[in-house]
Amino acid sequence: MTDAAPLLLNVMETGQGPPVALLHGLFGRAQNLGGVARRLAASHRVLSLDLRNHGASPHAMGMDYGSLAEDVLHTLAARQALPCALLGHSMGGKAAMMAALAAPDQVSRLLVADIAPVAYAHNNRAIADALRGVRLVPGMTRADADAQLRAAVPDTNVRAFLLQNFLPGASAAWRIGVAEIADGMSDIEGFVAPPGAFYDGPVLFVRGGASDYVLPAHQASIEALFPGARVVILEGAGHWLHADQPERFGDIAVAFMAGAERKKEVFVTDEDG
Repeated sequence: MTDAAPLLLNVMETGQGPPVALLHGLFGRAQNLGGVARRLAASHRVLSLDLRNHGASPHAMGMDYGSLAEDVLHTLAARQALPCALLGHSMGGKAAMMAALAAPDQVSRLLVADIAPVAYAHNNRAIADALRGVRLVPGMTRADADAQLRAAVPDTNVRAFLLQNFLPGASAAWRIGVAEIADGMSDIEGFVAPPGAFYDGPVLFVRGGASDYVLPAHQASIEALFPGARVVILEGAGHWLHADQPERFGDIAVAFMAGAERKKEVFVTDEDG
């Protein structure tokens, strides 16, 4: 956690009812969870946040989860939205977990999408370095940026996702804080819970059946911090489960936020029996 004051994040708000905040993943923005936001807005006040260095939120050094959680809680307090339910995907899931551990009385329930409270070593360092290595020149187009990324990021869909953050034109730039993210990658990949912390409110971990982010080996870490948690599998989905199975993921989110976490018929596959 940095010594700097928490940031006031950009928020997209819709709906009325009990508040629920949505936290996107790395290199993403609030709009990425738009489908589930629309589903939840029928019964909830939905606050979709751009995390620091993402979307329209401020840029700042410090990508540790203590700082990200402080930003989230500070922003929700400013919106008079605490206590609040949290739903976070990937990096946003880690930020949501940290917020629940740091301020359990301010988090009413927690849904974590395809991430565990453990350290990871995926391909994100190489992606961050590739983004930082793009040579930005006046008049640059999206196609120009795509061409520069192609060798380091060969997957067309991944490049398209990353390029949502590119601002073409006379002052070509990245919307996201590329340098801040790249410099903070060790913190983004890691997860250090506050000593002795745990959250015993309602918690649901939803993992993609085709994803390797939440594994049986992570169960002990989950149970130590979230003793009441359930883990369910969304078959037919990878890490981007809200994009791979939007209707089913929306069903799960709506049911859980309505307090139906013990109704087994809501969920696809149960890991805890």
